[in-house]
Amino acid sequence: MSKNTILWIAAIILMILAVFYQRATGPTKPYTGSISVDNQNFRYKLDRSHSTSSGAVISLPNNNIKDFSTVLHYKRYKTNDSITSAPMLLKTAKARSLFGKAKTIKQFEAELPVQASAGKMSYFITGKIGEKSFRIPEDKQENIVLRYKDDVPLWILLPHIFFMFFSVIFGMRAGLSAIFDPKTMRKWAVTALIGMTIGGMMLGPIVQKYAFGEYWTGYPYGKDFTDNKMLIMWLVWLIAVLIVGFKKTKKENTKRIVVVLAAIVMTITYLIPHSMGGSTLDYSKVDQGINPKEAIKTGAE
Repeated sequence: MSKNTILWIAAIILMILAVFYQRATGPTKPYTGSISVDNQNFRYKLDRSHSTSSGAVISLPNNNIKDFSTVLHYKRYKTNDSITSAPMLLKTAKARSLFGKAKTIKQFEAELPVQASAGKMSYFITGKIGEKSFRIPEDKQENIVLRYKDDVPLWILLPHIFFMFFSVIFGMRAGLSAIFDPKTMRKWAVTALIGMTIGGMMLGPIVQKYAFGEYWTGYPYGKDFTDNKMLIMWLVWLIAVLIVGFKKTKKENTKRIVVVLAAIVMTITYLIPHSMGGSTLDYSKVDQGINPKEAIKTGAE
């Protein structure tokens, strides 16, 4: 196996690990857990992100357990609203396995009120199985927070994801090249910069505009972690490319260090959970009659 192939495999593996880590963290990852009763253990997955096209349906599996009841409790996030309690109704739904085989299941369902983009609902579930009561999340834990966002058209979302995914791979490849194959580090550094320019600095703001009504909510206008992450990664590779240049020089060791550092900073920045410090609807302004589109703030969970 050639050195080039090995380095590409390493870069792809690093990217896959980074993607899995990022998807397993952050405020929009579904809230998961399990309930044990009568020697049965059943898992649940509760949404923390939903489209403004409809109210978010919160569901909890029934697993054909008798004498089982559940109630959904919710209110608007960070408000003094009274908590609304709604019984979750037992319904039949279609579930599809990993291999595409569909099966009929029974689950409890209740719907959260739809909110404007960046609006958040705080919720928890209580229930009883026989004589055993439970709460999700457990007592003294923070309630689950679900954020609404407007739909982003696939024609803009997919290219954004494509360019970001591969530009990070190329950035990792550039860092590995700087260590093991320095003659190729320049072209991969430049490729990473081009990918981030298109995917992050051009398409990213359009995605943000569709989802939350603003093109840019990072520095200096806001504290959105996602936008600021993109800005840091882009600046790191811009500086690296400007320092390294396009031709080999006598100070190659210094420039190799620059590329390695750029790859490390990019990777650490990329691992910061997505959507942290993102757009949040300020309900105090909404209640004053301000248009929800003008009442969005960033930098607060």
